[in-house]
Amino acid sequence: MAKKIKVGLIGTGGIARGCHIPGYQSIPDDCEIIWACDVNEELAKSTAKEHGIKKVTTDYHDLLNDPELDAVSITTPNKYHKQPTIDALNAGKHVLCEKPLAMNAAECREMCRAAKDSGKILQVALQMRFGGPARFMQDYINHGGMGDIYYARAQALRRRGVPGWGVFIDKEQQGGGPLIDIGVHILDFTLFLMGYPKPVSASGRCWDTLGKNPDLFNFLGDYDRSKFTVEDMAVGFIRFEDGQVMVLESSFMANVEREFFQTTLMGTESGATVRASGEEPIKIFTEKNQQLMDVTPRNIPEVKSSHTAEIQAFVKAIQNGDPSPVPGEQGLILNAIFDALYKSSDTGKEEPIDLSY
Repeated sequence: MAKKIKVGLIGTGGIARGCHIPGYQSIPDDCEIIWACDVNEELAKSTAKEHGIKKVTTDYHDLLNDPELDAVSITTPNKYHKQPTIDALNAGKHVLCEKPLAMNAAECREMCRAAKDSGKILQVALQMRFGGPARFMQDYINHGGMGDIYYARAQALRRRGVPGWGVFIDKEQQGGGPLIDIGVHILDFTLFLMGYPKPVSASGRCWDTLGKNPDLFNFLGDYDRSKFTVEDMAVGFIRFEDGQVMVLESSFMANVEREFFQTTLMGTESGATVRASGEEPIKIFTEKNQQLMDVTPRNIPEVKSSHTAEIQAFVKAIQNGDPSPVPGEQGLILNAIFDALYKSSDTGKEEPIDLSY
């Protein structure tokens, strides 16, 4: 029987309570949460009480000094991903770190080096690739259904969706706005389906006009418009080593018809529009015998929660000694792309993407 993994939470806010805790509790024979840590002591205590977690602290080093602990979930604001991750890896703990991996690629490099040196798993919390549509498309692509994918359009667009809670509007704590918060999901999802080609350069543009406007409606609660320091929309053009290109669009606020969270892939054998969830999330566009066909798959695997599947994959990899299901190096690729896009928006030029570490 596989060892029961003992887990600690560094950060006990909404993402921990809504996603990580249910994920671990879905496999009680395989893992147990034994620590709850948060700088907000009352939040840590209430989370621990609600979920039967025995140990509580405001200092994550208490977790790392516990020889019983095997792994941690890090669910803090982006600014506080790097150091707890490095310290945990150096202490011999496996790490599941919320997305994006860090504020920028430079921080990611340090984290990836720590993971390599420690031999422990560093997994980035990017759950879309664990859902049913991703599994269907990966199988379809691996069996040659798309041919060679040469173009993609990745969209994470909200019409009026600035988070009215947390620190999502604070660039100093988050590193960016929709590009780094929700764009990271659709970018990873798209790169995953493309086989994670190596990006070489990017050109982009960011805007921050709508997010600062106090007269505009927002679905996700009110927020202090004067403290809005991130972009409200970003658009980028990304080039890859083998000739593929991608357009990436992401917004908290944009004057569009509705919310778009999807990727469009174009290959030599077929094209596809893929959403992570919802009814009929996949549509495939192809040709057989000179007849054009639009195909709607009917046997997409059912995954009740991609967040839970992500946690289960993390625990299984620890138990089996497998590689990280979402390696830190892929988190580095995402942040390096964002770095180039943000820089390009400032310089007005296409910028190289630095993947070294």
